[in-house]
Amino acid sequence: MSTRTLTETRRLGVETTGIEIIDESERTARPRDLFWPWFAANVSVFGISYGSYVLGFGISFWQAVLVTVVGVVASFALCGIIAIAGKRGSAPTMITSRAAFGVTGQKVPGVISWLVSIGWETFLAIMATLATATIFSQLGWGGGTTTKVVAMLVVAALIVSASVAGYHIIMRLQSVLTWVTGIATIVYVALTLGHVSWSAVTSVKPGPFQAVIGALVMVMTGFGLGWINIAADWSRYQRRDASGAAIVGWNTFGGAIAPTLLVIYGLTLAGSDQKLADGIANDPIGTLGTILPTWFLLPFLVSAILALVSGAVLGIYSSGLTLLSLGVRIPRPTAAFVDGVLLTLGTIWVVFFAQSFLGPFQSFLITLGVPLAAWAGIMIADLVLRKRDYDDDALFDPRGRYGAFDWTSIGTMVVTSVFGWGLVINTFAQDASWNNWQGFLLGPLGLGGKDGTWAYANLGVIAALVLGFVITLVLRRGTVARQEGR
Repeated sequence: MSTRTLTETRRLGVETTGIEIIDESERTARPRDLFWPWFAANVSVFGISYGSYVLGFGISFWQAVLVTVVGVVASFALCGIIAIAGKRGSAPTMITSRAAFGVTGQKVPGVISWLVSIGWETFLAIMATLATATIFSQLGWGGGTTTKVVAMLVVAALIVSASVAGYHIIMRLQSVLTWVTGIATIVYVALTLGHVSWSAVTSVKPGPFQAVIGALVMVMTGFGLGWINIAADWSRYQRRDASGAAIVGWNTFGGAIAPTLLVIYGLTLAGSDQKLADGIANDPIGTLGTILPTWFLLPFLVSAILALVSGAVLGIYSSGLTLLSLGVRIPRPTAAFVDGVLLTLGTIWVVFFAQSFLGPFQSFLITLGVPLAAWAGIMIADLVLRKRDYDDDALFDPRGRYGAFDWTSIGTMVVTSVFGWGLVINTFAQDASWNNWQGFLLGPLGLGGKDGTWAYANLGVIAALVLGFVITLVLRRGTVARQEGR
């Protein structure tokens, strides 16, 4: 960061640094600092709702506990590995990824990353708006159009203002939100323990192996893999001599500890009350509020909204950086504001106008999860192969050592994505029939077709991740060695 930029940051409190390399003098963050943004973004009562989704695969409580622990921890560990790229390159995730895909070729995964970030953060804003309407209705304050408009404006304002302010303010904000949302979540658990029926929870029969795999993939996608494309954005201020293992550890601990405990508690609630489990599918946060005493509904709503906002802020901040990495020449705060406006428009459309948009919207985002997993496998393998830090200048020069296009990585991403799409099915077939082409390999590969036992295992996500990693590890070993002059 230049002296002028540093002065502006201190004076205005707004980070003006975009995708450029962070100056050594500004790389003062420590690995343990990563705990705050990841914990704050994931200590949400929304995590409790995942208990219903996991049991929805027809597995037992103990199978679900295993799925939760393995899925959440493993997915955030992968996220932590990607975070090492931020330390090595002092640049956002989609800039360091240029070493694997080429400076220009990186735009292929960059576009997908941008769409995923905008989509999921819009989804969080939608949930916050709908939850407000539900809770206000329970309080007898009205949950109609006026309530939704005000809620949407407040949520959008919080997300956009924080993401525009940038890294330094977001880090301070997340440390505060950690305590607020964490305490409220503990109170929620204390007030709802009486709704848990241990006998009902443990009486649920075990499900088949395919269902366990399906639940595992859903948990991994919903947690760590959902953040993996922005992981290095929060580690680019780390000192160059920071321990890679410590970065992975704090990233994993901060991201995984809260959702692991919350999902397990959600398993006990959903396993105790089928009506509660069914309601969570349509309005997760509002339904979780139905078992609370009236006096705690408002604090519950505030903490839930803040937790959703916390997650959305990380996403919008990073989507702005991704937009810049695609070649859009505007200041970083402007990029974050543009993405915030898109988020607001998307929320308005879904909440007030769309009749059947949510299903197609989710189907579209889940579809993008396959190429994102393929990118993650390629990126992780590239990190494993590298022995040195990135060449900062070459990350911005198509004629540099990383070149304009790495056709091996691009081809690997395309092939593994197509293969992955062949092993997943469209779970919103009625609302998004245009996506029913997926799952075309389930029959030919002897997995029972689209109606078979493997249909809902979502093997394509794991397949794309693993194949992307293995193919890159084998085919790009020599390329990486040449790039590093070895």
